[in-house]
Amino acid sequence: MTTPNTPAPRLRFAPSPTGYLHVGGARTALFNWLWARKTGGTFLLRIEDTDKARSTDESTRAIFEGLTWLGLDWDEEVVFQGANLERHRRDADRLLASGYAYRDFTTAEELDRLRKDAEARGETFTFDRRLAELHPDELERRLERGDPYTIRFRVPEGTTEWHDLVHGRIAFPNKDIDDFIVLRSDRTPIYNHAVVSDDIAMGITLVMRGDDHISNTPKQILLYEALGEPIPDFAHIPMIHGMDGKKLSKRRGAVAVGDYQHMGILPSAMRNFLALLGWSPGDDVEVMSQAEMITRFSGEGLLKKAAVFDLKKLEWMNGQHMMLTPIAELEAYLRPFVLQAGLATEAQLTERHSWWLQLLELLRVRARTVTDLVRQAQPYFADALTYDEAAVAKHWKDAPATAGHLDSVATTLETTEWDATAMETALRTLAEARGIGTGKLFQPLRVALTGMAESPGIFDVLVLLGRDTSLGRIRAAVNRLGGVP
Repeated sequence: MTTPNTPAPRLRFAPSPTGYLHVGGARTALFNWLWARKTGGTFLLRIEDTDKARSTDESTRAIFEGLTWLGLDWDEEVVFQGANLERHRRDADRLLASGYAYRDFTTAEELDRLRKDAEARGETFTFDRRLAELHPDELERRLERGDPYTIRFRVPEGTTEWHDLVHGRIAFPNKDIDDFIVLRSDRTPIYNHAVVSDDIAMGITLVMRGDDHISNTPKQILLYEALGEPIPDFAHIPMIHGMDGKKLSKRRGAVAVGDYQHMGILPSAMRNFLALLGWSPGDDVEVMSQAEMITRFSGEGLLKKAAVFDLKKLEWMNGQHMMLTPIAELEAYLRPFVLQAGLATEAQLTERHSWWLQLLELLRVRARTVTDLVRQAQPYFADALTYDEAAVAKHWKDAPATAGHLDSVATTLETTEWDATAMETALRTLAEARGIGTGKLFQPLRVALTGMAESPGIFDVLVLLGRDTSLGRIRAAVNRLGGVP
């Protein structure tokens, strides 16, 4: 993406701390981070906290925590936009002094009346800069009197265009852009002005963000030009839609990134999944490590069409990453979930570490999420089983026959070496002797041992549970079924 003579790019992620880090913001941060890491560039974080009424410390912490969980590190000190107010004002005054902006003393009440008049005529309201034209003497009197005014940008004639790295050439006729406010009457900046002022100060060379910002870009380009600063490149990535085809947003309940952490999604899987929302690595590749994503990431792979957030696809992706993650690393991530669920203590997991890793190896094959894995692990720690009603209804529906089969299983295993191969041979022989298929023996046995209809291989389960626990659970199942006829 860069050549030896091209300076390394500087990119930023600039969320507003008015809510949690949602998946759309996380995807934007990830794309900026991947581009920076691919090119040897710099990834910066700016908290746009100028909306003091809605910005909260809690939301700021959630943004930091979400990015940290995803493994997205930033390269310089965090910039807080609210701390840059004086620079925002200086830049607005520069525009005023150079004639690119002008003072507007029109009151909010007057503007509201003009909008209502336009609506009554069936027209779209546009600001007429002639409203702000005052005789120099009148201007001087108002300034001396301290009348409040906004600073408006004087949009020139012509067209504002740029080559977008995603969408190609985009052009806006300037006649369709109102003379927009740069500084409010209380001397606080409007969004577009604050963003440009900060991006200039931070040396941003590529602005990569959601394509809902496309309409802001011509205004920002005009500000760069008026301030005499280099215009960065722009890349507007597609919005993320839900399965219903509607845009995800904070207001429409897009789940916070932190919620997926609590749902048992691995950060590596979330990174991989988010990367594919608006980017294609090519070669039909889907499951990727972080290093592979960095290697493959390119502007050419960015897509124009909206991406779809499919929770089932995320869970599938998570299952793939659970299989690829080294078992010790997976165990370290899983351990807090196990402790929180009350399955075991830290000491118990440490004492039975080898057994615990062996259990994880077997369980992760069928698990899609960490919480699902914890659920599957529960029977191996429990003193007393909780039986799944659907499993009981399906595999123990003939209670007398099932009790007889399980009683024979217990009798056979009591005299069998506690080894998977030996137990398999013995139980297959038993099924043949009783004139039933192995499924009629193994499935009821699985429910007796785990309380569930699904588990790792039944002989692996027997070995993991051990002789005493296994035989105790089989006898308990026989009694629950009413005993042997």
